Amino acid sequence: MLSSLRRLPLLALTLGVVFFQPVSAQEAVIKKTFAERFPDFPKIDEVSKTPIPGLYEVRVGNNIFYSDEQGNYLIEGVLVDTKTRTNLTEARLDKLNAIDLATLPVKDAIVYKQGNGSRKLVVFADPNCGYCKKFERDLLQAKDVTIHTYLYPILGPDSIEKSRNIWCAKDSAKAWRAWMTENTAPAKVGGDCDASVLQRNTEIGRKHRINGTPALFFEDGKRVPGVMPLDALERQLTASSRKG
Repeated sequence: MLSSLRRLPLLALTLGVVFFQPVSAQEAVIKKTFAERFPDFPKIDEVSKTPIPGLYEVRVGNNIFYSDEQGNYLIEGVLVDTKTRTNLTEARLDKLNAIDLATLPVKDAIVYKQGNGSRKLVVFADPNCGYCKKFERDLLQAKDVTIHTYLYPILGPDSIEKSRNIWCAKDSAKAWRAWMTENTAPAKVGGDCDASVLQRNTEIGRKHRINGTPALFFEDGKRVPGVMPLDALERQLTASSRKG
């Protein structure tokens, strides 16, 4: 994003209280300075105080940068609390990228249960995504989980066609898993099937900036882009179910 700027690492600093408080005066100053000096800089959505006096978080979409109060310096890097060894930038991004699962339309998902289904996982996946297939095979071994899969065909026209055939199948969950785990192509369906769900899922994905698949979401809103090893997935499912 900032190829014309020199990247400056943000040193890990010892911090006491962790908070990010929105401000207005400094936000106007920083936005004005950046606009004057970097006309092609993306729109700044929010400026917030960090735990370090004089250092401000600059949020551009779901990307985080840092600046002094006048906008004279732009820092691209991570902020670490050395007392707790907490990556504050990562924690902030997790919060920004989180999704309240209650806001997702269950009717637009392929839902299947393993074991007692007590834990919950949401997956945005493309049928032609190799990583999604690997994850789906691993997922077969996960215990006591209800999985909501939102078809998210972003890899091309064939992904849209396969997603439509899977969604319109008599048993969409069975068709999905047969394709993803056994490479059994879904039967082609006629033109009378309502596949508008694919457009709705795409709109949700764009809204939450889901740019790759699989994208995983847990009960506490935590978001994990990409594949997770089964042991890590099990730990996260349990941890998130306790917080959710």
